[in-house]
Amino acid sequence: MRNRPRFLIPLLAVGLLTACSGVGADPAPAPSQEGGAADQGAGGSLPRNQTLYTSGTQWGPPSNWNPLREWDSATGTKGFVYETLFIYDPDADTFTPWLAQSGEWTGPKEYTLKLRPGITWSDGKPLTADDVVFTFELGKMETVPYHPLWSWLKTAEAVDAHTVKFTFSTANYQEWANHLYSRAILPKHIWANRSEDEVMNGANENPVGTGPYAYKSHDQDRMVWVKRDNWWATKALGKDVKPKYIVDYVNSSNEVAMNLLLQKGLDLSTNFLPGIGNLVTGDFGIKTYYDGPPFMLPANTTWLLLNTTKKPMDDVSFRKAVAYSIDLKKIVQGVYSNLVKGANPTGLLPQWDKYIDRNVVNQYGFTHDVSKAKQLLADAGYKDKNGDGLVESPSGAKISLKLIVPAGWTDWVEAARVISASAKEAGIDIQPGFPDYNDLVDRRNSGKYDMVLNNDKQLANTPWLYYDYLFRLPVQKLQTTTNFGRYANEQAWQLTQRLDQVKPEDLEGMKRITAQLQKIQLDEMPVIPLWYTGLWSQTTNAVWKNWPTDAKGTPKYPPTFWRGWPEMGSTLMLTELQPASGA
Repeated sequence: MRNRPRFLIPLLAVGLLTACSGVGADPAPAPSQEGGAADQGAGGSLPRNQTLYTSGTQWGPPSNWNPLREWDSATGTKGFVYETLFIYDPDADTFTPWLAQSGEWTGPKEYTLKLRPGITWSDGKPLTADDVVFTFELGKMETVPYHPLWSWLKTAEAVDAHTVKFTFSTANYQEWANHLYSRAILPKHIWANRSEDEVMNGANENPVGTGPYAYKSHDQDRMVWVKRDNWWATKALGKDVKPKYIVDYVNSSNEVAMNLLLQKGLDLSTNFLPGIGNLVTGDFGIKTYYDGPPFMLPANTTWLLLNTTKKPMDDVSFRKAVAYSIDLKKIVQGVYSNLVKGANPTGLLPQWDKYIDRNVVNQYGFTHDVSKAKQLLADAGYKDKNGDGLVESPSGAKISLKLIVPAGWTDWVEAARVISASAKEAGIDIQPGFPDYNDLVDRRNSGKYDMVLNNDKQLANTPWLYYDYLFRLPVQKLQTTTNFGRYANEQAWQLTQRLDQVKPEDLEGMKRITAQLQKIQLDEMPVIPLWYTGLWSQTTNAVWKNWPTDAKGTPKYPPTFWRGWPEMGSTLMLTELQPASGA
């Protein structure tokens, strides 16, 4: 998950931060607080007490409703309209059958899936095994994002109307479990005659899905969904989404985002808002998942990536010295005002705590220790030979490195400056740079950088995805999704592949391998885990209540519609909402 654009809270609201310019479309009009006419625009006149207003996921006018385009389809396409076979609950680490009634490994390389009977598409046609087979076979097209699945999936066969048998050449249990809750199932009768170009690049207007909402309208500044009748989960599971309408605003300026939240024109904001803790602890009617630091659930880990193909980042002693030099406390407290939490040295998210080997961390972990950083440098031959306070390489070459983060990402800009200042105290010259985001991506993917911050890999059902991100081989000319540091360790990659072939229910088997991977990671330090990025989410109770929080008796679904989270239960949050008194 890429970081969201940074919004600063206006001085009027908190009196503590200077504002930066916003991004996105022109401000959307604030909806009326009354029960009558509310939303004048693409959605027409919507009753406020039946409408949920959200913002924080859409960065431009809605332009497609194609669930295969998970990176830019309209917010809600996957989750509100298209659904998955299972739902994964990261809080409980459990899979819940959804479109599927059940699924099990019926042989060493065979998985049998049973569909839930009685599910229909929004056009009234039944969901069948043919739809599931068709969806997975779309991955045979090279442009479809899950095309790599077919390097180890041999066949997908409809045994009968409600049974699918998958046969594999290699049983990658961890990956398969991820596919089971990540793949949006598509209707064959709608998609079957589309060309590969239309499959991936088509807008898919008037989407036909199995989910609780249907397309109503859209405009330059919003997406509007309407609750549909006869959602299968109401009869089968007693689930009923409460808002009749959902209006998702395209992100606008910082003032608009905050003012809508303060005026209760937004029910759910999933923007990053520095200083939000002051509003939560004050009397502003704004709530977060936790009522104190870090306020948000952890969503992913932010790492400092080092280009291990360039000197001196190819030297493990130098990499470790950089790790020990960073004053993470200044980032957590100074940059974020405790809206984030420092990461475990392994970088594994708190939801993966059971996989962390404490003995390995105690022996190989790192903390902020300038003296240790200096000692590591000295022992490896890095000396300050000209008396400027900065070390040169063992060969005498000057060291001057650039840490790049995207221009305008205000928290990362400040974090980069802290890292630079911390490194200088240890004698390491790291200068922050702020290129355009697209330029940064080009440099990162092609390996034309020294250091970069990154947090692309978010929470998922398995830490295998985390280690695949760190260690995947071979290194390509362009690294677009994994191993941006271009670190080559055959043993680590072999262990990662072995982990993929352990069944998710075999916790001890997974822990034996992850412990070995943690030892390699901490002993070699190819990346430096820094902090857990929050699942930014702010809610108000003016119109809707019973939002997910850590309080006893409240829902525990993730309070967001960020991409990748509806299949982890965030859509079910809508079934737990209740109208606020008097709304």
